[in-house]
Amino acid sequence: MSKFIRRIAVQANEGHQEDMNLPESYNVAILGATGAVGTELLQILEARSFPVEKLKLLASPNSVGKQMRFKGEAIAIEAVSTEAFQGIDIVLASAGGAISKQWAETIVEAGALMIDNSSAFRMDGSVPLVVPEVNPSAAEGHTGIIANPNCTTILMTVALWPLHQLQPIRRIVACTYQSASGAGARAMEEVKQQAKAILEGKKPPTEIFPYPLAFNLFPHNTPINQQGYCEEEMKMVNETRKIFAAPNLKVSATCIRVPVLRAHSEAINLEFDQPFAVDKARIAIEQAAGVRLVEDWNANYFPMPIDATGDDDVLVGRIRQDISHPCGLELWLCGDQIRKGAALNAVQIAELVVAKRWLKSPVAA
Repeated sequence: MSKFIRRIAVQANEGHQEDMNLPESYNVAILGATGAVGTELLQILEARSFPVEKLKLLASPNSVGKQMRFKGEAIAIEAVSTEAFQGIDIVLASAGGAISKQWAETIVEAGALMIDNSSAFRMDGSVPLVVPEVNPSAAEGHTGIIANPNCTTILMTVALWPLHQLQPIRRIVACTYQSASGAGARAMEEVKQQAKAILEGKKPPTEIFPYPLAFNLFPHNTPINQQGYCEEEMKMVNETRKIFAAPNLKVSATCIRVPVLRAHSEAINLEFDQPFAVDKARIAIEQAAGVRLVEDWNANYFPMPIDATGDDDVLVGRIRQDISHPCGLELWLCGDQIRKGAALNAVQIAELVVAKRWLKSPVAA
């Protein structure tokens, strides 16, 4: 644990807020407000009526002075600076790992909670990694930073947690089909331009992706380790273990980038110690928070990215017995990478810490 996080932890314990009268609204900053996730954060805060007293939109110098709208009000984008975090209670960070690391100490020392969407702190043992439908209690022990998991991990854990609670999962084999939105707004636009170029018989541009994604697919292009697994795949392995508090859980993943604009899909194979009835699994999914069963076997209709786009729920379906293993189940899921896979989960964490009185430094009432 870093010195500054340790220091804030001591301060928090000295002035625990359980007995305080909390204000009805909070000062919130979005770090990386102009990106795909930042824009979605703004919309979700408004749609869910999060109690915002004052909102700051922070971005790179190129965006300073531009305006974004929140609840009918035009808010000017500000440059990121030490002063920008003074008086802020919650920082929703979506500007990338390097930016999160650069400003984390400043944010925490200013008395704010940083809910970070990057991978910078996810595997830090002193930082909670939270999916509110799965491990909400982990957020209570935060010392100024709570990490938002990787998009594919969030979608998968929300879908699997109801089953894991009934019968502990022994092994997970995941294959992901990840949309362009995972690489940001510019990547989504690049796919559109690639499709246009290919249809016109021209060479498609490849500034964001290493290869054309339109009418194509390729393994996720993050760095590959000595075992042959890319960084994205190892995020699913390590983050799932941390969220489930199951360090020995067997997880394997293959992550593929596909020509879909928004919403990721995943094919999941599960192994349990005992057989798991398919009907039992369907009931668990139907009753769980954050997921929705989508199955029409007669019409061969199951979750699709086009249906998951803009939806807060993770769509789960095609639940079936693994014919190769008596204790195995197969399922298919789709979820909006920008919403539940990123922005929505971050806002839900903010809602959780406010509702549970786990925010360390609220503004004065």
